[in-house]
Amino acid sequence: VVGEVCLQSSPSLILYITLYIKKMEFAELIRISRCDRVMLHRPHHPVLDGTLCITGHHLIASARAEEHEELWLLHSNIDAVERRQQGMTGGTLWLKCKDLRILQLDVIGADQFAKVADTLEDLTRVEEPLLQYPFFYRAMYTVLEDGWTTFMPESEFSRLVQPGDDWRISYVNKDYKVCPSYPSAVVVPKNIEDNDLIAIANFRQAGRFPVLAYRHEGS
Repeated sequence: VVGEVCLQSSPSLILYITLYIKKMEFAELIRISRCDRVMLHRPHHPVLDGTLCITGHHLIASARAEEHEELWLLHSNIDAVERRQQGMTGGTLWLKCKDLRILQLDVIGADQFAKVADTLEDLTRVEEPLLQYPFFYRAMYTVLEDGWTTFMPESEFSRLVQPGDDWRISYVNKDYKVCPSYPSAVVVPKNIEDNDLIAIANFRQAGRFPVLAYRHEGS
């Protein structure tokens, strides 16, 4: 009972527990978390010889040299992974990024190469919004304001939606299940039910449906 009361009165705790459970799902995707003797080739930089680490959201290449150079790359920034195995000696991966960079990784050992390639391919395919990096980010400094509570949809939308209007606040996109690029709370036409919005989203690109984007004062 105490646990139920706590969950009902603390949305942030519910979010934390949800993210913790989802974080466990990354363990099934990461077949190898560390790989030594990796060569990283990238435009306008010297070759980086060092260690490759793979987390739930980042690929981290760290040099063995004294300057300890590092590259942090979000998996969501990788558009495609191409591989070429060279027998039992290992292989080469080409990471084609969404910012137009192409990174080359030379991995020693056939087993390590296959595990790195499979892991990166699976992590770049994660599309669930609640598994994306912003929901897992932890600031390394003192947070002066909780960003998750800075914008409250109900209070902000109340300035747009007035009693008797043809608009209403809908939570049909809770957990971003209908449209991953829309917020969880949206303002929609009052005469369209949530079930109709879901049906509309099924026939539109990226699951989009009619929402209020701008309203001129006085109109």
